[in-house]
Amino acid sequence: MLEKSQAIDIFSQAGALLEGHFRLTSGRHSNQYMQMAQVLKYPAFTEQLARHLAEAFRDDGVELVVGPAMGGIVVAYEVARQLGVPGFFTERENGLMALRRGFVIEPGQRVLVVEDVVTTGGSVKEVIELVQQHGGQVVGVGVLVDRSNGQVDFGAKLEAVLTLDISSWEADECPLCQEGRLPVVKPGSRT
Repeated sequence: MLEKSQAIDIFSQAGALLEGHFRLTSGRHSNQYMQMAQVLKYPAFTEQLARHLAEAFRDDGVELVVGPAMGGIVVAYEVARQLGVPGFFTERENGLMALRRGFVIEPGQRVLVVEDVVTTGGSVKEVIELVQQHGGQVVGVGVLVDRSNGQVDFGAKLEAVLTLDISSWEADECPLCQEGRLPVVKPGSRT
């Protein structure tokens, strides 16, 4: 398991923590953003971070690892590889999280849901609901970065490699918007 200082070192070396004015996938605004693609482009970093999650769930009988596209694709693959189980991803179809590409969750299958970063946990909650609709049993949620500082409740065991307290605001309450000095940027995968 990685210590917090080791995880911070990995994200720092990769240049993943950005400063500015950002619109998050949730619609909230923040002065910091974790650009996870900057970390996940390095296989050695990805392997280390995923090992932390794989070890946290090694004794939970995981049979399948699932992550939402885009951020969860690489994480799901690498955690699944380390656990020796299949891994796949969900995608949006007509605005809703869906299984595509012939992916199937078997009734009773023990599923670990993973994601690169969570703020409100919206995408992860959608994946959990999809797993349950298909009869899967969610044994836990693994994330590389929990921006909620542990405030998101998924109703299952949660393991984060790194937990941060990064401020975010509803768009109409954003102090950066009120100052008007920095334009808002949407760096994530959903526009």
